[in-house]
Amino acid sequence: MPSLRTKSISTKVTDEEYAQMEALAGGQTISEWAREVLLRAAKSNATEHTVLAEVLALRTILLNALYKLSEGETLSGEEMQRLIERADHDKLRKAQERLAAVATGGEL
Repeated sequence: MPSLRTKSISTKVTDEEYAQMEALAGGQTISEWAREVLLRAAKSNATEHTVLAEVLALRTILLNALYKLSEGETLSGEEMQRLIERADHDKLRKAQERLAAVATGGEL
């Protein structure tokens, strides 16, 4: 048996915004369309987390390698492997922290 919908969310929009939403809703009522959009936006996006985690890991590796090279040092294969392992170990946690900061209106 489906749960009863007993709570409501409301917002004001301009005539132009309403027309845009009406067009996006297509055959659905704007209310049903808006409900679907809000629920979809509220769910965690695994793809977003994965891509951000990989970008942050790559950034960590690149910045560490460039810093070492800018100091005139060389980077051995073993050192590079350690950089990769460290970046991989921390990437998901860092991605979750960044996404949480954005969700709460904080700074990146």
